[in-house]
Amino acid sequence: MTKEMFFHGWDNYLTFAYPEDELNPMLCNGRGSDKLNPSNININDILGDYLLTIIDTLDTLAVLGEKEIFEDAVNRVLKDVSFNQNNKVQVFESNIRILGGLLSAHILASDPTYGYAIKGYDGGLLRLAQDLADRLIPAFQYTKTGIPYPRVNLRYGVPRTETVETCTAGAGSLILEFGVLSRLTNNSYYEDVAKKAMTAIWNRRSDIDLLGNVINIQTGQWIHTASSTGAGIDSYFEYLYKAYVLFGEPEYLDMFEDAYKAIMQHVRDPSGYLYRNVHMSSGALMATWIDSLSSFWSGLQVLYGDIESAINGHLVFYNIWRRYHALPERFDFYRKTVDIGFYPLRPEFIESTYYLYRATRDPFYLHVGEMVLEDLNNRTRLPCGFASIGDVRTGRLEDRMESFLLSETLKYLYLLFDTDNIFNKIDSNFVFTTEGHFLPLAGRYLKNAPSAKDAKKIDDSVCLLHNIRTNKHHYIQHPHNLDLSSIPYRPATDFAAAIVGNNDNNNPEHNKERILLYNMLNPSGYCTSPQTIQADIQYRQQQTFELTFNTDARTHKLHRQSPKFVELVGGFLAKSLSGLKLEITKRPHRTGGGFQVTRG
Repeated sequence: MTKEMFFHGWDNYLTFAYPEDELNPMLCNGRGSDKLNPSNININDILGDYLLTIIDTLDTLAVLGEKEIFEDAVNRVLKDVSFNQNNKVQVFESNIRILGGLLSAHILASDPTYGYAIKGYDGGLLRLAQDLADRLIPAFQYTKTGIPYPRVNLRYGVPRTETVETCTAGAGSLILEFGVLSRLTNNSYYEDVAKKAMTAIWNRRSDIDLLGNVINIQTGQWIHTASSTGAGIDSYFEYLYKAYVLFGEPEYLDMFEDAYKAIMQHVRDPSGYLYRNVHMSSGALMATWIDSLSSFWSGLQVLYGDIESAINGHLVFYNIWRRYHALPERFDFYRKTVDIGFYPLRPEFIESTYYLYRATRDPFYLHVGEMVLEDLNNRTRLPCGFASIGDVRTGRLEDRMESFLLSETLKYLYLLFDTDNIFNKIDSNFVFTTEGHFLPLAGRYLKNAPSAKDAKKIDDSVCLLHNIRTNKHHYIQHPHNLDLSSIPYRPATDFAAAIVGNNDNNNPEHNKERILLYNMLNPSGYCTSPQTIQADIQYRQQQTFELTFNTDARTHKLHRQSPKFVELVGGFLAKSLSGLKLEITKRPHRTGGGFQVTRG
């Protein structure tokens, strides 16, 4: 189904939009830069009249195994793309979508290792990549800090009126593409300017190692001091760690580990499930919303090996998706409501789902992928492509299919389900960029190989990790339907649902159970109910049973269907009971915690 959905978008783009940058799925036509309104940065930051959708999607064609279509698309790019355009574009978007797409496709087209080498290919994509990078370089040349201007005109350089304010992610997420370009062309300049920008931002971190969101490129002063893992800052952390994975240079790991420690101490809330917007100098809360871009964070945590934190954070976004059948751009976790309802078919949530499945092999994540796939197909599919959701609460659609649907969202969904895909089996150093582009780097391009000790910390970007730090938790390969180590049966799942106010309106009885569980859980997902709980179970005509909990002089009652005789992990559950009264006592943590039946 994923491949069919991809080609529904791809074929309609070629039919109705090519050679424009994007497809308008409602009007069934193409979209390029907005020349009538140059200040329309929502369009002009991204669209530069350079076949955006084609370039951004080249390596997805390889992931899908479509060698002939990949070769045809490469030839289209070589024939029709020119960067000599009088368009002002964002450096960050041009880098991750266009430069990254060209570099990935060049490596695939020229290196027979991956099975997509094109006969007679002479490096034209690399020349295009270098031409684009040369047009972006003026953004770095006239700043006192080395932090680049956010935008350049592809033909004329930096406009005189260009703002001197840029976001952390925009200026600090260039090292992968610029670094690979330097290695492939043997010209260190591109890598040097990108690295200088990244370190210039890091050197202006606060005393508690947090970064702000917006900085002045000339003075180095922070304009917006909110620190988070979301919009405006997200991919900075991603590129710190992935630069270490790709290039093997320990300084990137050192910066990342300091940043990660600060985030876990000051940005993550006490429950361990939410990553907030806090002041970079004090850690004080600045906003009560989280944004959909920050759903990438769990995937990065998987790469780093912090699986437990990744699972908990992912569950929050999973429950938001379940509630709205998409991810709103912002969700207010205090009011438990949508703050901004827009969903432009973003990939970050499914990206983290993919990484978590590769690490745990828990089929729960396949279920999550199926949920996303069905919602995308049912809510956003139109005869001419897929449309953005203007408001997840009403389902209103907007006439835009951004290139990252084909470049990332459907790519990660395909890789999630196609477990035998060649890109899931590569064990050399490579990464998927923040735009989902496949970037490997052969050993001959590495400057400093990591030590044996450091090398143990490097996980490849498909993260084939079956036994990561599992001294306390068991990750299952083929779980039984009722195996309580699977994600849906862990207390964390119910706690995350309660955080976002995710009530199952189609199952009111389940709501009662969820509320009861929530009242018995602390933010870490462990039971904190009183020492003794009285539980009465009475079966009614062998069809239903009533479960009564007495805690703190409160009574909670649940009515559920009587279960059938089923096999559980390590035992059986029988329904042939006329009545049962239990006394359940909490065990102290020193003996392993949990509960035991002390009388019944």
